[in-house]
This record gives sequence, C-alpha cells and structure tokens, in this order.
Amino acid sequence: MDIRIFHGNLSPDDVAQDLINNFNRKPYIARKFISGEKSIVQIVTEPFPSSGGQTALTATISPVEDGISVQIGKQEWLGVAASLGKTAISAIRNPLSLLGRLDDLAQDIENLQLSEKVWGVIEASAKMAGATFELSEKLKRTICNYCNTPNPLGESNCIACGAPLGSVQPITCKNCGFVVTTAENKCPNCGSAI
Repeated sequence: MDIRIFHGNLSPDDVAQDLINNFNRKPYIARKFISGEKSIVQIVTEPFPSSGGQTALTATISPVEDGISVQIGKQEWLGVAASLGKTAISAIRNPLSLLGRLDDLAQDIENLQLSEKVWGVIEASAKMAGATFELSEKLKRTICNYCNTPNPLGESNCIACGAPLGSVQPITCKNCGFVVTTAENKCPNCGSAI
C-alpha cells in the first residue's frame, strides 16, 4: 500500500469528491463511503466491459493534524492479466487477430495505469488547495526533549529550559510528506532517502 501525507487546508471529503468527479464515467465506476472521519473511494471498471479486463482499487483518505493522509491499496489486475493473456494466445494462433483486439489491448494498458491516474487527481486536488508535503506553519514546532515545551522552528535553545534543540528540528519526506527527524536517513513510511 502506498501512503502519502499532504499538509494544508484539505479535507478528506474534498479529495474524495474530486476522485468521484474524475472517475465516475466510462469505463470506470467510482463510489464513496464514509467511515467516521475517513472517506473511502472505490474505483472499479464496469462489469462486462466492451473492451479490456476488469480492475479495481480503493483509496482511503483520513484526516491528520493539519492535513490528510491518503492510502491507496493494491490494484486488482487479474481481469486485465486474463485479457492480456487472451490477446497473447490469439496473436500466437493468428498474428492478424491482433487487429481485432487493439481496443482490448489499449484498454488493458490504460487500466494498468489506474493507480498513477488516481495519484495524479489527488496531487492536483492538493495543489489547488495549497497543500503540500512540506510542514505547515502550524506544525513547525520543535519539542524540547527535556521539558516537552513546543518551540518556534529555528530556535537553537528551548525557550523554557534553555536546552539545545538542534537535533530535534522536524522535516518532512520529499517523496510522501511523512514527518521525520533530522537523525533519520530513510523515511519510515516510504523508505526513500532523506
């Protein structure tokens, strides 16, 4: 599962509605479910498509402090794989049969890119709302390891007890928006180098 965190003025319902608006048309069906504060969007191909195989995926959008967390599950692709297999077997038997299966082949390739398309819609929605992977001003506080006092970012010493704050300055992963410390070399969420 792929998880990304966007910091800023963005609600789960807004992103879910953008996904519905973009994917609730042929060849897909998009449905939104609400579970507490979470919005869940399921995107599936139409039953019995005229071309290509079936696929599906689910996006779970949850509120986090000053933003949202988006988790996209693994895409179901067995229907697409079966359709591609049928195309391959037809081509082995009769290479000219590929001409009759071009629509299926094109739709299968498009369906395999569904996850990337969903991330594109989510990132565009976040951009329109001014949300990014960067920490918002609201979250830019350094917590003193000694007295647990929140301090403005950039302070070298705690405003309450005077302890040094250099090693606890928060940053975010440039790949997924997860909050990490300067002591970490890899993001604990996505594994990319900091």
